[in-house]
Amino acid sequence: MRTCWPRASTASAASQGAPRDTDPRSTFSALILLPNGRSGARRPPHAQGNTVSRIQILHAAFPDPTLKPRIERRLTRFLRRLLAGAKKPDALPEVDDAADDDEKDAPGKADLSWSQRQRIARRADRIVACAQRGSPLSLLKPEDRRRLEVLRDGVELVSLPSEHRADEIAAELHARFPWMAPATEQMWHALSHSAQSGEPGVRLPPFLLYGPPGTGKSAWARTLADLIGVPRMVFDATCEGASFGLVGSQRGWGNAAPGRLLNFILAEKVANGLVVVDEVEKAGRVTSIKGQTFALTDALLPLLEPLSAHGWTCPYFELGFDMSWVIWVLTCNDYRTLPDPLLSRCPPIRLAGPTCADLKTFARIEGARRGLSDVSLDAICEALDRAAARGHVPDLRALIRMLDRAQRMERRPPLH
Repeated sequence: MRTCWPRASTASAASQGAPRDTDPRSTFSALILLPNGRSGARRPPHAQGNTVSRIQILHAAFPDPTLKPRIERRLTRFLRRLLAGAKKPDALPEVDDAADDDEKDAPGKADLSWSQRQRIARRADRIVACAQRGSPLSLLKPEDRRRLEVLRDGVELVSLPSEHRADEIAAELHARFPWMAPATEQMWHALSHSAQSGEPGVRLPPFLLYGPPGTGKSAWARTLADLIGVPRMVFDATCEGASFGLVGSQRGWGNAAPGRLLNFILAEKVANGLVVVDEVEKAGRVTSIKGQTFALTDALLPLLEPLSAHGWTCPYFELGFDMSWVIWVLTCNDYRTLPDPLLSRCPPIRLAGPTCADLKTFARIEGARRGLSDVSLDAICEALDRAAARGHVPDLRALIRMLDRAQRMERRPPLH
């Protein structure tokens, strides 16, 4: 059944560093009509319904594996004709690679000795080495070239089948996280624009979610990745405050290695995966003995700008990669400590905490997804009502712990 959507007006563009403050109850609402007239959450279709294409993200050409065999065939043909008494060997026609394999069995062709074949192989090796000398990949170690070999045929790029799928994703998100309507509305408009633009894949602007702890910012981002059908990676800025963990370190350092961002793409082979940078305002800053600083927020700046992300250079491989398709979701509790260049790239979206009614709705939906009984869900909702009556509303993190405990209690073996 088609989802009914009231087209809410988009909030005005926020000034640099100012949060986009939107009332989630007044400017954005979603209603999914079920056959019996009730409202609820619709399970998203399988990710296989999305359109998948392939693009190249490495700004360097891989060596042609057929170059040496083609050169050897051409040199072999030249030498055979020369030994057979060809009068004009310099005016040979272009080699037909498909027919060269049978040329050695053709009548009147001179056979080559072992030393002549070895000479041809050495000459072909020198020509191939000269041809590959100008490639940046030739400067890498053999093990590093093997790691990048997975990018030879490109990586996948996930796109939505239609604009209607963007409406379904926004409806599902709003059904689970109604208190995060400002972020859902921004994402909804961005998904719709991506589907209308005809781009080969889903492209979203970076999001900076700002709200109190336990609001569900990271859970919202993980759910968004699952609904779109792209892989996700969570980067905890409190544990890996420097830029090394995300983007990698330059060769020459004792622990030089590529960062988790590139390793994530090499492992998943998807260009527009979703990366969550959790608690970004708590990222630290590392200073070397020479005075160089390596801050996570500084490393994020070129990755959050589409033009610079298209030609982003990996510090470890020293090669260019197209990172403009990566979907970024940054979370923080206080945006005021973040630098202005980062806030200009992704203005913070102000989020309020969930109410008791929001938590009860989330508990019903998430409990049904986990297969919890009505008795457990009623007990959780009753506990939420009692806490609200005492003037304390638990956060989403506490509610998830309650759901986990109920799930463990229902699945424990019976005691005899």
